[in-house]
Amino acid sequence: MSEEATNQARVIPLRPGTARPAAAPPAKEPLLRDLVGDVLRQERLDQERTLKDVADAARISMPYLSEVERGRKEASSEVLAAAAHALGLGLGDLLTRAQGELVRITSRRSAAARRAPTSSYDGLCLAA
Repeated sequence: MSEEATNQARVIPLRPGTARPAAAPPAKEPLLRDLVGDVLRQERLDQERTLKDVADAARISMPYLSEVERGRKEASSEVLAAAAHALGLGLGDLLTRAQGELVRITSRRSAAARRAPTSSYDGLCLAA
């Protein structure tokens, strides 16, 4: 093999010694309190009801229900059941809908991860 062919066969990174960009950190799993809060809020809005109306029916404070809907509070099962019942849902219905959202969100992420390249090598190189 000639020297020229040997040099052409060698691949040299574009910027030797530079750090490769770090891979994106794995996406965080959604929190149950966020999923449940989203379901409660969406159901309330679909029924065109106010926070005050649902909070009064559930016998919980309006600010607390607001915090639960925004995923800021980790509500007890009793509070979740009361809020669900005030909306005409059972606790199982609420949790089933939250589980459906979890599946939808995580399956979208896993599909994107399958399409993304697994190598951190960006493909740029020079041949000498």
